[in-house]
Amino acid sequence: MTSPWRWGGSCVVLMALHGASGCAQAPVPPSSRPSTTPATPAIVSADTTGAALIPAGFGSLRQDAIAITLSLPDMLVRLTPLDESVIRTLSSDSYRALRELADSRKPALTRLAAQHGLLRGSVWTVSFYGLTRDARFSPLDVTISSAGRDYRPVEVLPISSGFGEQRLQPRETQSALYLFDDALDVNQPLVISMGSTQSNAWSTTTLRTIERERALIRSRAQSRPAP
Repeated sequence: MTSPWRWGGSCVVLMALHGASGCAQAPVPPSSRPSTTPATPAIVSADTTGAALIPAGFGSLRQDAIAITLSLPDMLVRLTPLDESVIRTLSSDSYRALRELADSRKPALTRLAAQHGLLRGSVWTVSFYGLTRDARFSPLDVTISSAGRDYRPVEVLPISSGFGEQRLQPRETQSALYLFDDALDVNQPLVISMGSTQSNAWSTTTLRTIERERALIRSRAQSRPAP
């Protein structure tokens, strides 16, 4: 069975631009405009080694590798950070898609961050994929826990047109950008939850995958020019 969260291709671009009316097999928001080179980072943080930010263009991970999925009875919820130190571990196309998504909403994100007294905030994409008819979701019922502190979104910026209805049909996706507090550090162990469903995959698997890819990227960058 093909995963409903498979990424890539022009189908994904249509999902981000026009909502969830088509391409149900790729229900995640990517780019809003084409680009050939990575833009100047809008969301930057040091990686776990404390060294300079890894160079863009050398990553090989798929977006699945940095996303966390929560399986609820009537929907799947997928969360992906847009932190530059994380998305640079992705392959060039995937990195570009997420950068373009963040850049396309940058003015709104900057304004909302300023309203809450944040430097730039921690920005994530969150997608809700319906499994049953009239599945209801509460956008703010998302919590990311780290170092004994619970972080809830301070703002939600819809991507798909029907997000505000907070209702899903089978194979339908609604997506938004979530803004969290600056103190939420994606380079630390995280537990992600919605209601009573939670995942610690970031702590046990995802962060290790990211750290390993960062080391590989530094090695690649020393041996060849960026693609």
